Amino acid sequence: MRKLFLILALLFVLISIAFTILPMGTIAFLPIGLSLIFSLLLLRNSEGQHTKLPTWLLTLSAVCSLVVLLKVVLIEDKIEVDQKFEQQKVDTKIEAKKELEALENDLE
Repeated sequence: MRKLFLILALLFVLISIAFTILPMGTIAFLPIGLSLIFSLLLLRNSEGQHTKLPTWLLTLSAVCSLVVLLKVVLIEDKIEVDQKFEQQKVDTKIEAKKELEALENDLE
């Protein structure tokens, strides 16, 4: 059972690190929570000298959790209005209107 918990804890810690680095937002808490759970189960099933790795895995999971929490709280998303694009939309509408008027004049 210890080997299963070890493999799952390692897998979810690696996924947690990847999700922490990538801009995943709060979705990263899912693998972090699973890595914490499996690391705790691994720590509970380990004895003596075999508690170093579960402790490191717990520490990595906690650090990932803290980093994701700080990214969510401190980094704010800004929406910028693209003035150039807005001007192009207005120009396109004006050109389309002129073309329609020219077509109407040709038909008359």
